[in-house]
Amino acid sequence: MGLFDIFKSTKPDTAKQDREKLEKSLEKSRESMLSRLTRSVVGKSTVDEDVLDELEEVLVEADVGVPTTLKIIHRIEERVKRDKFLNTSQLYALLKEEIVSLLEEESNIDIFNNQEVPKPYVILVVGVNGVGKTTTIGKIAHKFVQSGKKVVLGAGDTFRAAAVDQLKIWGTRVGARVVSQKMGSDPASVAYDTLSSAMAGGEDICIIDTAGRLHNKVNLMNELTKIKTTLSKLIPGAPHEVLLVVDASTGQNAFEQAKQFSSATQVSALAITKLDGTAKGGVVIGISDQFNIPVKYIGVGEGMDDLQLFDRMEFVNSFFNLDR
Repeated sequence: MGLFDIFKSTKPDTAKQDREKLEKSLEKSRESMLSRLTRSVVGKSTVDEDVLDELEEVLVEADVGVPTTLKIIHRIEERVKRDKFLNTSQLYALLKEEIVSLLEEESNIDIFNNQEVPKPYVILVVGVNGVGKTTTIGKIAHKFVQSGKKVVLGAGDTFRAAAVDQLKIWGTRVGARVVSQKMGSDPASVAYDTLSSAMAGGEDICIIDTAGRLHNKVNLMNELTKIKTTLSKLIPGAPHEVLLVVDASTGQNAFEQAKQFSSATQVSALAITKLDGTAKGGVVIGISDQFNIPVKYIGVGEGMDDLQLFDRMEFVNSFFNLDR
């Protein structure tokens, strides 16, 4: 079993519940997008320029992003030319195919299945304040603890007492040990202590929080580089994952955050939170495509278990589920 197989639901009832949560979380995005698209194709027997123009607007408004939207439209145009005839009833199926293929090009959720997983496995978590970063850390820790893994959390956001306190609350709640220092301490020092402690204690997973300030790119780069260098001195190759947390409800602002952090450090995976309650679910598609970063986790609710391992097929099928 790979490290991340534990996130996959093996019980049929649980898997069904997960699918229902995902579909519910995408409800507003689905209704906003499909209701308009459905109106635009009523009475049409073919996918013509008017339908494609409408589809382009719908995708942009769903916060898929202009570059990814144009890529999707181009692919559909090529398909229409190649097949000579494409009716509107086939449009949804084709749209699903193209979006899945975009996500498939970037995503590899089982990358650890056939590899020896380092111990401790080090995850560095980055993202701005307010996106649900600390909560996401707590939920990931909860999943690992449930599977029998020993987890230690590092309170590397030393500039906000609330961040440290929140991480400690999550640690107590899920059964993960938390390493912290006094406010204003060097985040790299916290990272060093956390990983050293994890190595000494035989923990399986080491998750380190970082400051969520969007300071200028030079300072951000210097701070993150220092943390990564410190970690790699203890374990060559650490951190094994740099996880960027973004808030789906912020729409285009999430793209800017991804741009800033991916230019400051080598982000290897995305966690997209707050999909429930927003009509901006298209950011999942656009960010993964534009920044060539796989989506690993999606937040579908506020509960401790409402963090799911991203599955591109489940996501696209839920996004385009016309029966709900």
